[in-house]
Amino acid sequence: MTMTTITSRTFNQDISKAKRNAAHGPVIITDRGRPAHVLLTIEQYQKITGKEKSILDLLAMPHLAEVDLDPPIIDDTFFIPADLS
Repeated sequence: MTMTTITSRTFNQDISKAKRNAAHGPVIITDRGRPAHVLLTIEQYQKITGKEKSILDLLAMPHLAEVDLDPPIIDDTFFIPADLS
């Protein structure tokens, strides 16, 4: 794992490069020569904090966005109205 240090000005000018560098390790962002922020991937952050995925993360299932789903059309003749009297 490599650690990269960049200035906040460089970060603002090329955020994509900082994100690519974060894939290989933490990116330290300096402000006036002093470390001010750290950029991590979400996987690195979760590993450091020991935080497990939330139920929302587990239910998101982003890989299912590419699945074609053609549900059958349900005819309303199958439904019987409820007697609420």
